[in-house]
Amino acid sequence: MTIEPDTKDWTWVLDRPCPECGFDAPGLDRGRVPQAIRDNATLWEVVLDTEDAAVRPSANVWSPLEYACHVRDVHELFRERLERMLGDDDPAFDNWDQDDAAVLGDYGSQDPAAVASAVVAAADRVASGYEEVADQQWQRTGRRSDGARFTVDTFARYHLHDVVHHAHDVSHITKRVTVASYDDSAESYRDHAPAMTEAIEAALERFAAALPAGARVLEVGSGAGRDAAALEARGLSVRRTDITPGFVRLLRLEGHQADVVDPLTDDLTDPERADDADGGRYDGVWASASLLHVRREDLPDVLDNLASATRSGGALHLAVKEGDGARFSTHGSVAGPRHFTFWRERPLREVLAASGWDVVEVARSPGQGGETWLDVGARRR
Repeated sequence: MTIEPDTKDWTWVLDRPCPECGFDAPGLDRGRVPQAIRDNATLWEVVLDTEDAAVRPSANVWSPLEYACHVRDVHELFRERLERMLGDDDPAFDNWDQDDAAVLGDYGSQDPAAVASAVVAAADRVASGYEEVADQQWQRTGRRSDGARFTVDTFARYHLHDVVHHAHDVSHITKRVTVASYDDSAESYRDHAPAMTEAIEAALERFAAALPAGARVLEVGSGAGRDAAALEARGLSVRRTDITPGFVRLLRLEGHQADVVDPLTDDLTDPERADDADGGRYDGVWASASLLHVRREDLPDVLDNLASATRSGGALHLAVKEGDGARFSTHGSVAGPRHFTFWRERPLREVLAASGWDVVEVARSPGQGGETWLDVGARRR
């Protein structure tokens, strides 16, 4: 079946966040564009290494391979147009039909490994081009054949949204790959778990202080169990859960009760307290460095589910990495690639509020790899 051509005018994303992929072009720090483009390329390397990369999810939706070919060609197109904007006065760009390009380029039959390498190379070339733009050049202009006008600044934001949005289009693969990577490295992760940082210790103290002694807590993403033990040492009762079967198996071998739970799709209420007056709701939720793997568009539903399973006034601790977009990364004791979604404070606060959580505080703390964490404390409205 032929793909229905995309005839929508997407220039509106320069004025407001995209509701589908969450990209906030107006709020983007322009200096982050080059690295965000390179980060995006890491996703395509991972996605194209899966067995079903060339399979369309439905007859009228591109396969991950076809999307990757498009992203490769977008990078090349924007590099050429960037060079013209910097070298010519207000150049007019010829029309480029992405759907014709897909047919003429026979995207669906290309070699995934070769496309992955080409995406990374094309992303690096155009990212380098943005890095060379001088301050006064960001306001140089160019115009599309349909009359849309861009400055180099808005051109860069529009470009980044395009590739971030297509990463969103194939993000159904990201959960599967991330869980498999943790599952394969569960024992290594346990054996090389990082030490408790001062920031996490402080967050634990704040969280425990917000709850009565003996309060029942749902932990989302227990991993090897470090935080659950620290919460119990502070007088709390913890239900250990993780989406990764390997972690749950290790916790059970150590004598803990633990459950494989997907916070997006599963019933989160406490099975041990289902007959209680509050229907098995928790006093608090601890989700430290776990929901950063959740796709941006799925986090509202996860937070809704957590709110439904938490009593009124219950506490939430949430820790995610600060930044823009999303990427795959391979580091630490986990050998396989893991998907990370980065958040800025304002949109994170908005998502929490819309899901029934009142933010009490947002603290920033340094990570061991130079990253910045957003440590959120909230209350169930």
